Amino acid sequence: PASAAGGGSAGSRGPSPSRSALAPREGPSRRKGQGRRGRGKARGEGLLSKQKRSRRMKANDRERNRMHHLNSALDALRSVLPTFPDDAKLTKIETLRFAHNYIWALTQSLRLA
Repeated sequence: PASAAGGGSAGSRGPSPSRSALAPREGPSRRKGQGRRGRGKARGEGLLSKQKRSRRMKANDRERNRMHHLNSALDALRSVLPTFPDDAKLTKIETLRFAHNYIWALTQSLRLA
């Protein structure tokens, strides 16, 4: 009974003031924040769209250039690997695996010599 009375009095004092104190603060601050975001979005929506499109185009260009450089490097690697001309063009992963195995074989032959 004593703990229930003490807990009840502490519980009644603690939650009710904090609820009443927090409720008015949370409400208006949320509305103000949402209002600002909405107005800023409406004003700069076209600008943001253009910026996003520009960033995406630049990222696409970087990725395209990266892939061109990677493919050029793989072509150069294919040209130095000992394969027969009548063989089909090696895929990217086949080229890398073949190069790895070829370097390993050359290393082993040097160790034995």
